[in-house]
Amino acid sequence: MDRVPGFEPGGREFESLRAHQLNKEIAVTIDQNKTAFDDWRSVGLSLYMGLVGYGVMVGIPVISTAWSEKLGYTAEQVGRVAGADMGGLSLGAVFVALIISRINRRHLVILGSLITIFANYFCTIYEQYEIVLWLRVLSGFGNGIYTGVAVAALGATIKPVRAYNLFLFAFAFSQALEMRVLPQLTMNGIYWFFIIGILISLFFIKWIVPFGLISRNDKKKEISQVSFIPKYILWLAMGAIFLAYINIGAYWVYIELASFSFGISPSWTGEVLFWGSLLTLVGCGFAAIANNRYGIAKPFIGSSLFMIAIVALLISGITDMSLLISVFMFNFLWIFTDVFQMATVATIDREGSFSALMPGAQGMGQIVGPNIAASILGANYGYGSVFFMCAIFTTLSILVYLIMRKRLEKYSPQLLEK
Repeated sequence: MDRVPGFEPGGREFESLRAHQLNKEIAVTIDQNKTAFDDWRSVGLSLYMGLVGYGVMVGIPVISTAWSEKLGYTAEQVGRVAGADMGGLSLGAVFVALIISRINRRHLVILGSLITIFANYFCTIYEQYEIVLWLRVLSGFGNGIYTGVAVAALGATIKPVRAYNLFLFAFAFSQALEMRVLPQLTMNGIYWFFIIGILISLFFIKWIVPFGLISRNDKKKEISQVSFIPKYILWLAMGAIFLAYINIGAYWVYIELASFSFGISPSWTGEVLFWGSLLTLVGCGFAAIANNRYGIAKPFIGSSLFMIAIVALLISGITDMSLLISVFMFNFLWIFTDVFQMATVATIDREGSFSALMPGAQGMGQIVGPNIAASILGANYGYGSVFFMCAIFTTLSILVYLIMRKRLEKYSPQLLEK
């Protein structure tokens, strides 16, 4: 009997079908077997570490204002310092992603914690812009290591969509807390707030699962989903996250300063930022419902299109009402970007290397976004141009995500919609 070209053992179509079936079997196996990462202690500590690790990112509007008002930094300098912090976060996440499969994760957390603690402490001593700029890079680097371990642990649970949704639900309370507490603190008080948060987690260091799903076993006997999915697909997913966070980083760094420039009162802006942060809770609920009913792609694309509209709302100027609408909807919508993109990566990458890299993609977006915005402001183009830039990069994020999704469907569509 003649063989069909390509379907003989070793042929391209044969191997493609084999990979598809094997991925399906692995997906079922992962869903049915809990790991040490599903223990409540691991999940609980990872959630806490994630909240602490992303604390600077969440509080950046308030911290940016503090740098401006308490230390006298210009709007351009604020963008550079904020970008330095997020750039350090990105570098730290890249570093931990390269070694997380080989190094005890408890040791990584201790290393990242010590770097961040000492960098924040020296920020309480030095106020000069040039010194603080590099100290924020160092602090972010340690924070990237610390946060990368937490994000990878959440991604290693059997249901990463649920884990990340739970994380972002808690994130809303953390965000609201920071919006209330940080403005009441001195600049040094803000630094100590983050130091103490990290120190608390070190008391529970034994709750961290020391090694990943694959790194402790014989790799020849362990089957990884990633081996049958080209790495460039994961890099496309990282690119979509990076582009989305250029928007998030620029918007979040400058929204408070932008509102002041248009004559919005500080008290109104503060209330909008606080109450708007609670919309993240609503966003988490809607993200869970949308995921159950429509999968991943439709909710993500729909929310991203709305994101373009709400940042573009501020291009022509800011009023009390436009600030309210934009900030409230921004906090509601960015959840969809995070939970679906992060869960897609974590579902494919069971070893944790790319999951640990996600804070790096986010941090890189956070350094590029504020720095582009700072350059725009330095060239006297105004805040309207900043928000126009935010809309452009959100659009690019959608396009890259669609390309990634199209390529992933070819190899393992069931993983995309898990």
